[in-house]
Amino acid sequence: MEFESKILSRQIGDLLYASEYSLGTAESCTGGRISETIIAIPGASNYFKGGIISYTDEVKINVLGVSPVTLEEQTAVSEEVARQMVRGAIDALQVDFAISATGTAGPSGGTPEAPVGTIWIGYGNKDDIRTFKLTEDFGRDINLAIATNKAIRLMLDFLKEKLEDNNTVEDNSIEGVPSMGL
Repeated sequence: MEFESKILSRQIGDLLYASEYSLGTAESCTGGRISETIIAIPGASNYFKGGIISYTDEVKINVLGVSPVTLEEQTAVSEEVARQMVRGAIDALQVDFAISATGTAGPSGGTPEAPVGTIWIGYGNKDDIRTFKLTEDFGRDINLAIATNKAIRLMLDFLKEKLEDNNTVEDNSIEGVPSMGL
């Protein structure tokens, strides 16, 4: 795991631990890497409830409640599926915030509409779900590392916006190195 991802994950932990909110994931192409990054921080069990690896459309439909019509019309590699995966994780895991990832990491499986390297990241809460699209292909391992890091960074920025604006968290970082107040 990248050092930067671990730092970002610790900052997520600081925000969620202090606020008593919870987080979950719904991952397809990343296969649990986002969850792994989150739980690498001691104390993650205080805010991370779990993750659903929905590598197939069947799991997306049956566990996360993704619309079969959306999957048929837009494919699993789409913005709307990433949104529905966030909603599904929030409902299935009973969490306040969730992150999703769906895409084609490679080396094969791409289409003209969604070439290899296309990965949609979803993140948010029940009232505000946002997405981000990665489009570059650097090879499977790097594509997955970039997607994981970007998902963590986007969630951190979202949490800062939603939680720090409410003055619920103090910044305890010293010279850029965060401290998890556990």
